[in-house]
Amino acid sequence: MARIGILGGTFNPPHIGHLVCAQEAHAQLGLDVVVLMPVHAPPHKPAREDPGPEHRVELCRLATATDERLSVSRLEVDRPGPSFTVDTLRALHDTAPGDELVLIVGGDMAASLPTWREPEEVLARASVAATAREGLEREQIVAALAGLEGGDRLTFFDMPRIDVSSTMIRARVASGKPVRYLVPDAVAQYVERHGLYRVAVTAG
Repeated sequence: MARIGILGGTFNPPHIGHLVCAQEAHAQLGLDVVVLMPVHAPPHKPAREDPGPEHRVELCRLATATDERLSVSRLEVDRPGPSFTVDTLRALHDTAPGDELVLIVGGDMAASLPTWREPEEVLARASVAATAREGLEREQIVAALAGLEGGDRLTFFDMPRIDVSSTMIRARVASGKPVRYLVPDAVAQYVERHGLYRVAVTAG
């Protein structure tokens, strides 16, 4: 039985914030591995300037290739249509029913969990670990989940504040600015080699 962290997202592209989040979750939550789970299609909003799931999977693979604590799953990419967390957790449970699953999310995503598809089923199949800051934000998340069965399966972990986003990376690439040190070198090289994100960036 393994304790598996699931870090889902568009990863368009993956950057140092994603990797630091995965590292801190691994260290603080006693995880055996953190799995980056790129979505096929986000269920709530379209991915801006999306080069396609195959590119995003490869970017994740390159970002994690030298770190044995991290891995990448094609589970959601290989399943057509919007990527719903509850479907992913069911599939993971069917594959390895003995594993303990920990869903790694940001504070805003944790607070929105009651609006997800089958939120109580999500909480039945995984505990939730949120990166929310101390104080009011954590209290708001606890309150948001309080009405759900399994809402007490919530924990928090700390990570440094890193003001880097995929939107920022895409905007810098589109305007010809360097992205080295904001993404792993292998990611920057792949983006350059394949000409990704060279179109004008819209907000999102």
